[in-house]
Amino acid sequence: MKHIKFLILFFAMTIGVQKSYAQPIRFKTSSVSFTEKDTKGNWNEWSEFVDANVLISIDARKNLITVNSNEVQSFKIKAYGEIIDNDEVNIVPFECIDNKFSKCNILVITKKKEGNRMQFYINYNEVKFVYNIYNVK
Repeated sequence: MKHIKFLILFFAMTIGVQKSYAQPIRFKTSSVSFTEKDTKGNWNEWSEFVDANVLISIDARKNLITVNSNEVQSFKIKAYGEIIDNDEVNIVPFECIDNKFSKCNILVITKKKEGNRMQFYINYNEVKFVYNIYNVK
């Protein structure tokens, strides 16, 4: 069952990349932005993107997502969401627990009408992060 989940994830996010199904999927980031809730519970505007050179890996065999920023963030994949694929976007969702035992949702989004621009979202209840990403070959 784990191999089927990985193959679906692999084909959805790495069309054209010739890797073995046992290999983790790796992305590099170019920039990051964040937003947080205000005192009334409304989301603030996203911050300006700042440069970020970070390696992100998704290992479906280990059910693990790793963001190798200054402080390494590890996310245990608890559930694989339903992939959304239409003319505008491809969204691959994950329900996760981070290395501090906080629940979050992670999304890998490909914006097809924007030249297949890819983004990696980490969504917590009070704060959200978005990285602009590209495939590592």
